[in-house]
Amino acid sequence: MNQMTRTDDNHNELNQPSLWSGINAYRTDPLMVDLTAGLHRALREEFDALGRYVTSPEAQELARMANESPPKLKTHGPRGERLDMVEFHPAWHALMRRSMSSGLHSSIWENAPEARNNQHRARAARFYLTSQLECGHLCPLTMTSASVAAMMASPRVQKEWAPRILSRKYDSSNRPAQQKSAITVGMGMTEKQGGTDVRANRSIAERVGEGVYRLSGHKWFMSAPMSDAFVMLARTNEGIGCFLVPRLLEDGTANGLQFQRLKDKLGNRSNASAEVEFHDAFGYLLGEPGGGIRTILDMVTLTRLDCALASAGIMRASLAEAVHHCRGRSVFGKNLIDQPLMTRVLADMALDVAAATALSYRLAEAFDKAGTNPSDAAFARVMTPVIKYWVCKMAPPLIYEAMECLGGNGYVEERPLARHYREAPVNAIWEGSGNVMALDVLRVLSRGRDLFDSVLSGIERDLGPSGRKTTDVLRAAMALAERDEGAARLLVEQLALAAGAAELFRLGAGKIADAFVETRLAGGWRATYGMLDSRFDAAYIVDLLYPATS
Repeated sequence: MNQMTRTDDNHNELNQPSLWSGINAYRTDPLMVDLTAGLHRALREEFDALGRYVTSPEAQELARMANESPPKLKTHGPRGERLDMVEFHPAWHALMRRSMSSGLHSSIWENAPEARNNQHRARAARFYLTSQLECGHLCPLTMTSASVAAMMASPRVQKEWAPRILSRKYDSSNRPAQQKSAITVGMGMTEKQGGTDVRANRSIAERVGEGVYRLSGHKWFMSAPMSDAFVMLARTNEGIGCFLVPRLLEDGTANGLQFQRLKDKLGNRSNASAEVEFHDAFGYLLGEPGGGIRTILDMVTLTRLDCALASAGIMRASLAEAVHHCRGRSVFGKNLIDQPLMTRVLADMALDVAAATALSYRLAEAFDKAGTNPSDAAFARVMTPVIKYWVCKMAPPLIYEAMECLGGNGYVEERPLARHYREAPVNAIWEGSGNVMALDVLRVLSRGRDLFDSVLSGIERDLGPSGRKTTDVLRAAMALAERDEGAARLLVEQLALAAGAAELFRLGAGKIADAFVETRLAGGWRATYGMLDSRFDAAYIVDLLYPATS
């Protein structure tokens, strides 16, 4: 009897690319390497180590476990006593421990010699790389870092609390902040009846001493509820005030915060967001009793930078995985990456990721220089809402397109792409949705036209011959938005695209910048990726920005 010879095994199919793992996320990102080239060697060595870590199988497994085992709320103990504790998976604590050791919660305030005058840029590179691993645990680190800006409005509070933030030794114990090696800080702004309109807040703060208040009310969303303190808004006799509210009092007893439930979120699942009621909670006033919105906006501005950096990071990770898959997958007799339609889709996405990365990093640079350079101060004020709007809005459709490049392999939970996709919308929503960002741009336009003039002057200079025509269009969009508030998004998007193109030219990105300008500023109507024509070398774009790894 003849027997068929089995030459292969169904489970050893060779047309399945290796997993995107063990690849240095820093060294394989030429743009980020170029952006950080001027930083101290010690920082660049740190980025190199972090780039290896975030794609390592061990770190990827921590990210998976932290998201598959979301936090659990324990409102009561076995005797019926209030606990108001949130339990996290050990993987969450491992991620927090590693990221706090990197200083993601503290480094911009440390004045380390190797990062002097570059604190925001150094942290931006760390944050961008870490977001490619897992974004949920970055939420409390973002707020902890930004909270110092709010504390500065009350030097006495800053003196007492900021040193605890500067420690890099993670401490997850349920003890008063005064007894811990390091603390984290959350935020409570929004309420059911107001949401973004925080002036409609109904929580009440009653003065009981010099700079000391008792707060009562409800918060619809309070991020990172196991933090050691929270920056919160509440109404005083003078108006909305900003407060630092400890979770536990110095004797270890609860400070009146009662967690009602954890939000069941689309993404950001490793992180907890709570609905909370509070009764006679002790808090420290930050700033003036009626100036709370202004005080907390100093904190919010920093968190908006992180929203952009995280969105750029997860876009980079998603597209890097798609390119890796396409290089290792054969379809219709060719590697998938060599199929013309796929090559152009990848290249088109790569242009947006490059502009998003460059713009986000440029914003971090502006934060570093704003205190001494008026043009950077203008860029930071005008472009923070613009960059936050555009970069965060790009992430969901781009990550979906990257998912489609993998087909069904991109739609399963075994790969990080599904997690990135669920994570993407939160940055556009958190700390001001798209309309809030557009209204903020209009607010700057109405009060600081000179700031816009400075930004447009820089764009015109960096774009070269096409600069004047582009800024003429932007000025027309400004005039339209001044007459018609509903047109504000037109201005914001055009400003983002022009600034992205200008930054790519400023960096000397050559053909990358040319392709971005032609397709984003001078091109026709487009709604999906893959709209590059044959004038642009799609393979060159992909290979330059996503070099092949051995």
